[in-house]
Amino acid sequence: MTAAVNTQRGVDIHCEGVVHLYPSPEGDVVALRGVDLDVEGGEALALLGPSGSGKSTMLALLSGLLRPSAGRIRIGSYDLPRLSNRQLLRLRATDISLVLQDPARNLLPYGTAEQNVGFAQRGARGRKRALPWSPLELLQQLGMGALAGQTVATLSGGEQQRVAIAAGASVAPSLLLVDEPTSQLDSASRDQVISLLLKVNGELGATVVSVTHDPAVARAMPRTVSIRDGRIGAEGRRGQEYAVVGRDGSVQLPVDVLDWLPPGTLVQVHRHNQGVDLRNPELEDLDR
Repeated sequence: MTAAVNTQRGVDIHCEGVVHLYPSPEGDVVALRGVDLDVEGGEALALLGPSGSGKSTMLALLSGLLRPSAGRIRIGSYDLPRLSNRQLLRLRATDISLVLQDPARNLLPYGTAEQNVGFAQRGARGRKRALPWSPLELLQQLGMGALAGQTVATLSGGEQQRVAIAAGASVAPSLLLVDEPTSQLDSASRDQVISLLLKVNGELGATVVSVTHDPAVARAMPRTVSIRDGRIGAEGRRGQEYAVVGRDGSVQLPVDVLDWLPPGTLVQVHRHNQGVDLRNPELEDLDR
């Protein structure tokens, strides 16, 4: 593969008080509730959480596919909710690349694998920065070189998934968003995808956000961010786990801590030189 040179910097992400509701006849469903998230340009992170926690909704908001019900989302210099649909389409063709979990939504079924990657690159031409990789080089990186001339409709789900990831990476985006990129892959193909995501981050300087349930993807990313019940919960930085204090002062406690401090518990806050402790006085009474 042709060597790429890191000549760009990924975009910053700033989310403040983001709320998203899905209308329903039985009442609006709250997918995200007051999400605060800051990502520095050039970071690579995995977005974790159980099904229904709001991860995929967050990715759709960061790409402009959805508009938040409330709150602010800035991607680089762009105030995303204020952009027109035309501006958002252009941004997704050039700077923000979104790879959906269902690869069929990213691809043209009657084009070949190589043509699909080439189509993605066509929309990005005309920018000042060059495209560092050819379609065939990207497909070879993902073990798909022998299938480059095969129509997408004849490929398996896992093969289509790799073509979609190649297409997403091919435009050298400032922000690469991928939803469950390894969900249909065996371990060897998974490792190839992880390698490409880290290459896009390391060699191009792109910001990479991956929604995943795959522990291997989470381990490979320098930062993990967990979503639970529509809010940012814990963060991981190179293997160390942290709870996150939100801008409103709220903290989502780790699930195992809720066994000791279930919702509704009255706790005492004890300050000391290293920070604070939360103590359940009822448990302290039992220890005496």
